[in-house]
Amino acid sequence: MPKSQKRLTGAAGSDKKGPSGKRTKTGNPDGASAKMENSSPQKTSASKNCGKNSSSHWLMKSEPESRLEKGVDVKFGIEDLKAQPNQTTCWDGVRNYQARNFLRAMKLEEEAFFYHSNCKDPGIAGLMKIVKEAYPDHTQFEKNSPHYDPSSKKDNPKWSMKSLILF
Repeated sequence: MPKSQKRLTGAAGSDKKGPSGKRTKTGNPDGASAKMENSSPQKTSASKNCGKNSSSHWLMKSEPESRLEKGVDVKFGIEDLKAQPNQTTCWDGVRNYQARNFLRAMKLEEEAFFYHSNCKDPGIAGLMKIVKEAYPDHTQFEKNSPHYDPSSKKDNPKWSMKSLILF
């Protein structure tokens, strides 16, 4: 998978607002970043079928323009996702505790908006679906990764990631 900078913006229901946070790798508009830098996931509720069914949507922020973090380009946009096998990728590099908790709260088959952040034309670029439950983020253990966390232990990892598919 590409060493990219993706952001997760959490879910904000009618009574919750996803606070702005920073992620380990990406810069963030309004203080929230995607994937690596310090961002927080945001969840939104959307009504389908005229309000009969309520579903949750997540806002996953990513930076589509090149930016170096510890010598690694953390760029990751919708075109990068389209180029992945089966248009599927892991959402790694989240290093904000609240964003991590939102990642862990995401359920299979929930939808997420792919949001381009920190670029000339920010906005929603596509729609994704959660295709795998949370699992340990491998980048926390890779010393050459911009998302390396020396305080995280393999027997008790701090950071999680999800797998998503573009549709």
